[in-house]
Amino acid sequence: MAGQGKISARQKMINLMYLVFIAIMAMTVAPEVLSAFGLMEEKFEKANEVTTDMNAKLLANLKTKGKENPKEFAAAGVKAEQVSIASDKFYRFIEEQKKDIIRMGGYEVDEVTGRLPFEKMKKGDKLDEKWFTGDRLTKEGDKVINAIKQYKKEIKDILGVDQFYNKFIENFEKKFDISEVKDSEGVTKQWLDYHFKGFPSIASYTKLTAIQNDVKVTQADLNNLFLGNAAVEATSLDKYKAIVLADKSAFFAGEKFQGRVVIGKYANVPPTALEVNGKKYDVSKVIDSTGAARLDFNVGNVGEHTIEGKFTFLENGKELEIPIIDANYVVVPKPNSATISADKMNVVYRGVSNPMTISFAGVPDNKVKASASGLSGSNGKYVMKPQSGREVTINVTGTLDDGSPVRDSKLFRIKDLPKPLGSFNGQQGNAKLPRNNVEIGKISADFGDDFDFKLPLNVVSFTMKVPGKPSVNCTGNRLNSSAKSALRSARRGDLVQFINIKAKAQGSSIRIKTVTPVVIELAN
Repeated sequence: MAGQGKISARQKMINLMYLVFIAIMAMTVAPEVLSAFGLMEEKFEKANEVTTDMNAKLLANLKTKGKENPKEFAAAGVKAEQVSIASDKFYRFIEEQKKDIIRMGGYEVDEVTGRLPFEKMKKGDKLDEKWFTGDRLTKEGDKVINAIKQYKKEIKDILGVDQFYNKFIENFEKKFDISEVKDSEGVTKQWLDYHFKGFPSIASYTKLTAIQNDVKVTQADLNNLFLGNAAVEATSLDKYKAIVLADKSAFFAGEKFQGRVVIGKYANVPPTALEVNGKKYDVSKVIDSTGAARLDFNVGNVGEHTIEGKFTFLENGKELEIPIIDANYVVVPKPNSATISADKMNVVYRGVSNPMTISFAGVPDNKVKASASGLSGSNGKYVMKPQSGREVTINVTGTLDDGSPVRDSKLFRIKDLPKPLGSFNGQQGNAKLPRNNVEIGKISADFGDDFDFKLPLNVVSFTMKVPGKPSVNCTGNRLNSSAKSALRSARRGDLVQFINIKAKAQGSSIRIKTVTPVVIELAN
């Protein structure tokens, strides 16, 4: 090992045995475990990118506030800048350790996916040689520990003795605790030894990325503390909403929208009185949980109308009146055309229940009637079950408040059900299965995820074809004795075909098209 110096022959033998043991461990680590570490590393890396961006914005916010309000935020901005410098320095140091793992292991990033070769990053002996010598740390190992200690010291020096940061420092110490650790056998080990010695390189790489994540989170926590919860609440626009104030609440076709967008907040303060268009409201009944008042009055004749009134609040023992301004609405004529739409698609399918919503704009659903061959339902909700033909026309009649009728109609295309997809033991199209799985498996069929209707299908018959053998017809959805006999004569790698698959819909006599075939390659 590097940095051994003058050691006894016995110690050299122990070190050699340790290297052999680590090599054996690396060879036996499952690829799935290595991939899991890799995926965890990627998640930490993405989190670090997000937190880095957030820290930059928080720091910029502090600088802006420092210029606007030096008394409140200038000192905090300086501290945040110092924390950023210390954190970036330590972050880069950890990044260099990660690069050494890649360099020493000879690993390369995949040019297509941009990923490290997780499943190849088994051995950790190179990092062990760099950081450990026997039971002690090498100079490089000491650098790691000293870097952590230095980062902790710099952060605490920046915060000073201000009691406001006591809780943060307590959590900070726990997050970067490098004291000795007892393993599962009760043996006391150095922190670096316990967490990195003997681990696969991808595990150590991931742990280093996790430390970087702790650095980024530490910086974010401090930036938020420097901003101060009360200050953020008072100065941030986060609690405000963008409110659109239209010049009128209805526009005719062809008109240009006119209005304004303002920033404001809903005042969750109960008023003492509310008056609109000369009518006084009981505030205990019309004010909701957000402080908004719900109005209820007749809109009047066709044309533009103005809403006038005032809110009255009690402030410092005096009544404060807030007038309602820039409030108007437009009453438009009643509609004379229907809205007919299929809930699922623009066509209707034969043999299934097609849900539909049918209404007349401005006409209550209970005063709208729809009729067509295969159509049933009422109050806006209908079901279409087309049977024959290629098209169906839906006629709609609405009754206005004055008793006069309005009518409309729409033509829909009728389509047959699509070709079902065959599957064997859940495998569609081409699959590879062991012979025993094929022998006891079953054929099934469905319309696939792209078909929005639920219509369960039962396979009633199919034909199995084994290379070099006559086709075997089977009833039901499983292999019969003849099919099993033919299957046993097949060889590994043979393609067993399931064709001419017939299915029926449960509870329906609708004709179902022949199911798509399935081809199974025998794995043994």
